[in-house]
Amino acid sequence: MSESLLRRRDKRLLRLTLNRPGKRNALNVALCSEIVEAVREAGEDSGIGAILLDAEGPAFCAGMDLEESLLPDAAGRTAVHERLFTMGAEARKPIVAAVHGAALAGGTGLVANAHVVYAAEQATFGLTEIRIGMWPLVVSRALCLAIGERRTMEMSLTGRVFGAAEALQYGLVHFVAPAAELNARVAEAAAQIAAASPAALAAGMQYFRESRGLSWEKRGELAASLRAGLFAAADYAEGVRAFREKRPPRWPSAGGPAEKELSNER
Repeated sequence: MSESLLRRRDKRLLRLTLNRPGKRNALNVALCSEIVEAVREAGEDSGIGAILLDAEGPAFCAGMDLEESLLPDAAGRTAVHERLFTMGAEARKPIVAAVHGAALAGGTGLVANAHVVYAAEQATFGLTEIRIGMWPLVVSRALCLAIGERRTMEMSLTGRVFGAAEALQYGLVHFVAPAAELNARVAEAAAQIAAASPAALAAGMQYFRESRGLSWEKRGELAASLRAGLFAAADYAEGVRAFREKRPPRWPSAGGPAEKELSNER
């Protein structure tokens, strides 16, 4: 395993840190593959409740590694981008991102794949591919889900760079904090998510994965099936007891066998 992606565990939180600061954390194939594999492994690990994605150096991510993109086999070599920039839709564990500095092109794509995003006040974003004769084809689906098709088209056409306040307005990020407070705030939020009921998290992530594209009625059927499973789960009974007793819950499923997806026959 290379040092381009650092992995650290803190109880039920897995921290993934982009670690190519000299390259502004540009996404070469090796780094992309490591992120994809780390998120996949986390989805299968019952000891992990959430993933925190951050970065070393002055930039969060400057986008695709341009040196690799000029190689004759660039299209085949970068096929991993399809998995990287759809990981938010397929993830089985929540992804929380802490964004500082520039998050441009593919960096903005990474942000759009996170489920909860904290950004420093000085962070910048933009789909800048048009400036070098490219279009943000692979990241567009995640951006459309995050901020809408029309805004994604505008950003793709103009290639403009914008700040954290504007990203907050669009819904690309959820919270903006002073740079000095970013790490503490996002760590606290990510740890809180990671400590939630494993059964509830699994059901919620399953709903968002499987409900997309279903009819209104089928989405309702899926929700009813998953809700029935949660009503019968030991985590829910413990959560209600803890609420009544005014104490923190002790989730029966935490650290046990891998959380199974609830039955959703419909």
